[in-house]
Parts: sequence; structure tokens; C-alpha cells
Amino acid sequence: MCSTGNQDTEFLPERRSLRIHGHSTTIRLERAFWNVLEELAASEDLSVAMVVTKIYDHCQFANQKNLASCLRVVCLKFINIGL
Repeated sequence: MCSTGNQDTEFLPERRSLRIHGHSTTIRLERAFWNVLEELAASEDLSVAMVVTKIYDHCQFANQKNLASCLRVVCLKFINIGL
């Protein structure tokens, strides 16, 4: 289940700073989730920041305050069923 070698970097947390509605924020996610967000952004012809903003808006509407958790759930849904 857990692999070794190059994939070990997928578990490392990575911080990225971006703007959501003009406000600067930093999000910390494991590299594997950033990879999925990059794939999701490419599939929608958007930047990662734009995808994160869309997810942020949805999470606020759904009254989910933890953006990192929302991002992880969206990544899992994208991998499992596609959005």
C-alpha cells in the first residue's frame, strides 16, 4: 500500500501562497493533493488559484470553514468519480 522511493515526496507537506478574492492566504497540503489540484485545474483550463477560489466559495456556501479539508475532499472526489 505504502510505496518507497520517489513517491515518498508525495507525503511531504507543501505551503503555497495564493490570493482568494484579493486576500493573500497560505495553504498547507501534502504534495499529492497539490498534484491533483494541478490536474483538476488543467482539466478545467484554469489556474490552481482559480480552482482553489471556486472550492473556497463552495465550502463557504456549505458552511465548511476548513479550506484544507475541503480541498482534500474535492481531490478525492476528482480522483474517484471525476467532478
